[in-house]
Amino acid sequence: MVLIISSILLILFLLIKWYSNSTKSKNLPPSPPKLPIIGNLHQLGRLPHRTFLSLAKKYGPIMQLHFGSVPVLVISSADAAREILKTHDLVFANRPQKKNYKILIYDCKDVSTAPYGEYWRQIKSISVLHLLSAKRVQSLRAVREEEVGLMMEKIKHYSSKSLPVNISELASKITNDIVCRVALGRKYDGESGKGFKKLLREFNESLSAFIVGAYVPWLDWVTHVSGFYARAKKVAKQFDELLEDVVEDHINRQKGVNEDHDDFVDVLLWIQKTESLGFPIDRTIIKALLLDMFIGGTDTISSLLEWEMTELIRHPNIMKKLQEEARLVANGRKHITEEDLSHMNYLKAVVKETLRLHPPFPLLVPRVNTQDIKLNGYHIKAGTHVIINNWSIARDPTNWNQPEEFKPERFLNNPIDIKGNDLILTPFGAGRRGCPGVVYAIAANEIVLANLIHQFDWELPGGAKGLETLDMSETIGFIAHRNTPLVALATPNKK
Repeated sequence: MVLIISSILLILFLLIKWYSNSTKSKNLPPSPPKLPIIGNLHQLGRLPHRTFLSLAKKYGPIMQLHFGSVPVLVISSADAAREILKTHDLVFANRPQKKNYKILIYDCKDVSTAPYGEYWRQIKSISVLHLLSAKRVQSLRAVREEEVGLMMEKIKHYSSKSLPVNISELASKITNDIVCRVALGRKYDGESGKGFKKLLREFNESLSAFIVGAYVPWLDWVTHVSGFYARAKKVAKQFDELLEDVVEDHINRQKGVNEDHDDFVDVLLWIQKTESLGFPIDRTIIKALLLDMFIGGTDTISSLLEWEMTELIRHPNIMKKLQEEARLVANGRKHITEEDLSHMNYLKAVVKETLRLHPPFPLLVPRVNTQDIKLNGYHIKAGTHVIINNWSIARDPTNWNQPEEFKPERFLNNPIDIKGNDLILTPFGAGRRGCPGVVYAIAANEIVLANLIHQFDWELPGGAKGLETLDMSETIGFIAHRNTPLVALATPNKK
C-alpha cells in the first residue's frame, strides 16, 4: 500500500512539474491566481469591464484568466487590440458557440454569432450589400423622420401638462418602432406593443445571461434546475412564431417583389428567389437575419440616446452649443431633416464622445482563435476566448487627454472615426467581425438626438443640477444602459 501511494504521489509530482515547465516554456500571458474548478469566475464582479480594467492595471493589457476550464484572454489596450482585430484578424475570427445563443438564434445561423466560414461570409454579404448599405439606409429615411415626428408630438403633450418625460422609455420605443417598420413592415402599438416590448426584453436578458455550464460543464445542471433553458426556449418559440407570421404574411401579399420594397422581409424574400449562394436561403436563415436587426438595432441605439441626453443635461454649456448649431442649421424650420445632419459637425462630435465614454457594448462580443498563435511574445492556445475591453481602451490616458471628462471638442477637426479604422475607438468593433450596422445605427441615432435638442430645452425636475445629482451607474449585461431611467422636463423651443 505504501509503495502504491508513493508511486501515485511520484507520478503526480512529475506531472505537475512537467506541466509547470511546459507552461513556463510557452510563456503564457500574466494571470491572477485562480481557484480550483471555477478559475477566476469569482473575480468577475457586477460590471466585468470595470473589474477587468482594475486587474489590467496590475497584470497588463494582455491578461489571461480562466473561466472554469476555458482560457480567456482579456485585451485592455489599443495596441494589443490591433493584434487581434487587424494583424491576426483571420485567426481570431471565430465566435464561442454558447448554448443560449443556439437556443435563441436558430442554432447560430445569424451574422453576429455564426461560426467563421463560407456560410458566415455569404450571409454577412447579404447584410452588407442588401440590408445595411448606405443606399439602403438612405432609402429608409422617411420611416425615421416620420417616427421622430411622432416622438416630438408625444413630448409636446407631456410638456403642455408640465409632466416629466421618461427619455429612456421614449428612446426604447422609437428605436423599436423604427426597427419593426424597416425590418418587418409593421410596428406594434397598444397591447400588442406592450407584449412585444416584454418579449424583446426577455429575449435580450436570455441572450446576455451568464451560463455557468459554458465554462464548468459538469455544473450545467444548475442552469437546467434554475429553469433558464426552459424559459429561453419559450422566448425563442414566441419570437419565432412572431417572425413566422410576418414572413408568411409577406409571402401571401407578394406581387413582383424587387429590392426596392419597403422592408427587410421583402428584400430577403427577393434574394431567396434571385440569388444563388451555394446553399438555399430558407425560412430559418431569413428569420435569423431579421433577429440580428433586433439584437443590434434596438437596445444599442436606445442606450446611446439615453447616455447622450444624460451627458448633455449634465453639461448645459455643451447642450447650449449643440442647440445653437441645430437652430442655425434649421434656419427657422420646426424639424431637423437628415439633409441637415451633414452640416452638424458638433452633433457628430457629441455622438463620438458619448460612444467613447459610454459604448453600448463595453466588452466587444468575444472571439475565439482557431489555432495556437504567438501574440506579443505570449503563447495563446487555440480555443481561447478573447474579450476586448472596449470601455477601458476608450478611457486610456495614453490615448486621450482628460479621458474621464465629457469633451466633444476633442473630435472637432479630428480624423478619428467609429468604424473600426482607429483602434482607440471601436464602439462597433473592427475587422471581419465588426458590426455591419454602423451606418444604420448612426442614422437612427443622429436624427432623434438632433430634434430632441432643437425642438426642446431640457432640465431635471425640481431644478436639480445634472452634474451633481444624476445617477451615472450602469446596468448589468451585454449592453450598458443607465441603471435608472433618465427623466427630465421638456420646454418647447420658442426661438
